[in-house]
Amino acid sequence: MKWNEQEPGRWHRHAVRVRYQETDRMGVVYHANYINWFEIGRTELIRDRGFPYSRIEEMGLYLPVVELESKFHQPAKYDDAIAIYTRISSFNALTVKFESQIRRRPDNDMTFDRAEGIALPEGDLLVSGMTRHVWLNREWKPARIDREAPELFRLMGDER
Repeated sequence: MKWNEQEPGRWHRHAVRVRYQETDRMGVVYHANYINWFEIGRTELIRDRGFPYSRIEEMGLYLPVVELESKFHQPAKYDDAIAIYTRISSFNALTVKFESQIRRRPDNDMTFDRAEGIALPEGDLLVSGMTRHVWLNREWKPARIDREAPELFRLMGDER
């Protein structure tokens, strides 16, 4: 099986509460904030697998976004309890694609924090989307993480 033909990974969940500064005059979350939440989800997924972004950058690797998609289903509002669900939907030695869902927690419940290995996201779907990234080295040239960071490459495929 080729790397890009793998099944998507399991969902990772991270909780946030909508802050007043994230809303617009209509009282709903301004659309650009969902992109920030996508990034929080990616960062926390990788951190919880034992490889924080700071360590990746110390190794001289960068992971810029080269593609972004989002679909807005319902608005989030001030003080909503939000769950950011993230999973690796495909990866290879040069690229990685993350799938994201932002969901409102039932009953505004914030009794959970983050969790790895969730089978299905819960709550009202607010926004769904994806980001695709390319691995680069310090010279901003494509980098094969299977060669430059084999431990990280293995972690990307955990729980598939």
